[in-house]
Amino acid sequence: MKSIKNLTRMTYDTASFLGWRLARSSKGTAFVKYFSDRKYGGEKKSFAAAQAALTALKATLEGAKLVNGKHTATTIRKFEKLLEQA
Repeated sequence: MKSIKNLTRMTYDTASFLGWRLARSSKGTAFVKYFSDRKYGGEKKSFAAAQAALTALKATLEGAKLVNGKHTATTIRKFEKLLEQA
């Protein structure tokens, strides 16, 4: 599978991690979550979970309130909770 914007395939020869990394930055706040092949049951399933989380994150970002050009603390907690549930 090929990496797409905000999703990167992570494979390390020296570490035991295989999976996908979701990384999205918005208005000065970075959101990162790793989706392990081992936890989700394979490369395709971890990719599907990462893609679903990215879609939900993008939808939430569209309607987010800004204060002085930044996300509010409440909005940031909402994003973090969304990523925890993924």
